[in-house]
Amino acid sequence: MDGRDGQADDGPTHDGGTGDGRTGEGPVADDRRTGGERARSGAPDPGWAALPPAAGAAVMATGILSTGFHLVGRELLSAVAFALTAAVWLVSAAGFTALLLRDRRRWTAAADTPPALTAVAATAVLGVRCALQGWTVPAAALLVLGALLWPGLLVAVVRHLRGRGPGAVFLVSVAGQALTVLAALLAPKAGPWLAWTALVAFLLGLLLYADALVRFDVREVLRGAGDQWIAGGALALSALAASKLMTSGVWTGGAEQALRAAVFVLLVADLCWVVVLSVGELLRPRPGYDVRRWATVFPVGMTAVTLLSVAADTGTRGLEPPGRVLLWVAAGLWMLTAYGSGRRHTARRPHHPAHPPR
Repeated sequence: MDGRDGQADDGPTHDGGTGDGRTGEGPVADDRRTGGERARSGAPDPGWAALPPAAGAAVMATGILSTGFHLVGRELLSAVAFALTAAVWLVSAAGFTALLLRDRRRWTAAADTPPALTAVAATAVLGVRCALQGWTVPAAALLVLGALLWPGLLVAVVRHLRGRGPGAVFLVSVAGQALTVLAALLAPKAGPWLAWTALVAFLLGLLLYADALVRFDVREVLRGAGDQWIAGGALALSALAASKLMTSGVWTGGAEQALRAAVFVLLVADLCWVVVLSVGELLRPRPGYDVRRWATVFPVGMTAVTLLSVAADTGTRGLEPPGRVLLWVAAGLWMLTAYGSGRRHTARRPHHPAHPPR
C-alpha cells in the first residue's frame, strides 16, 4: 500500500506491514526497519519504544477478555488479564512518550496512521475495566487522557486517509466508541452532561464508521492479515455504546426505545460481519502469525462482551450462551496470538557469539 494515497497493493507483506505501513502497523512495529534507522542514527532504541501501535491492539484484546471474564464470573482469569492489560498499557505509554521525545519524525509518521488510534481505544478499554471494578477515579483519569488524545490523532489520521484501505480504517470509529462506553459508565456519577457528550461521540462514531466502510477494500475479507475483523468489531463496540447510553438513566420514552433499537440493529450487523469474515477465513486460510492478528482477537472478544452485556441490559437472555462461547473462542485466539508474538520477538533477538572475534 502506498501510505500517502491509501491505495491497496496486491496484499499484505510477510512481516505484518502493508507496504510502507501508512494504514498498517509498519512504521513502528517492524523491528527490522526501525533497527536500520537506529543503526544509521547511531542511537540505541529500547525494544519497548517500538511497541506502539501494535501493542495498543494487544491491550485492547487483553482488556476485553478481562471484561468478558468479569461478566461471566471468572474473576481469577479476569484479574490476571486485567493485570496484563495494565502492564502492557504502561509499557506502551512509555514507548509512545519515548518515541515522541527521541524521534519526532517517526512519531509523526506513526501518529497519522489509523493504528495510532489504538492508543485512545486501549486507554478507554482499560478505563472501562477500572470502572467495572468500581475504581472511579482511575477510570475518570483514563477517560480524560483518552479524550485529550482523541481529537488530535483523529484529525491527523482522517487527513491522511486516501482511497481504499485495510480493516484498520475502522479504527477511526473504534476510538470514539470506546470513549463513549467509558463515559456512559461514568455518567451516573458525573451527571447527565457526560451522557450527552457521550451521545455526541456515539453519533460521530457511526458517521466515521460509514466513511470507513466506503474506504474499506472488500478484498481484505479474503486476504487481510487480521485487521479486517475490525469491520465487525467496530459495530459490536457501537452496539455496546448504545446499550450503555440506554442504561445511563438519562433518556426515557422514545429516546430510550431508539437507543434500544440501535443496539439490536448494530448487533445484528456485527454478527453478519462475523459470518462473512469467518467464511473468508475458511475459504482462504491464513495460519501464519501476523501482528495484526491482535486486531482479530479484540473484535471477537468485543462481540462476546457485547452479547453478554446486552443480554443483561435488555433482558434478552438468549444472547448469553453465544456470548459465553465466543468469549472462550476469543481466549483461544488470544493464546495463539500471544504464542506467535512471543516466537516472533524471540526469533528477532540478536545473537552474540560467546567469544567475539578479535
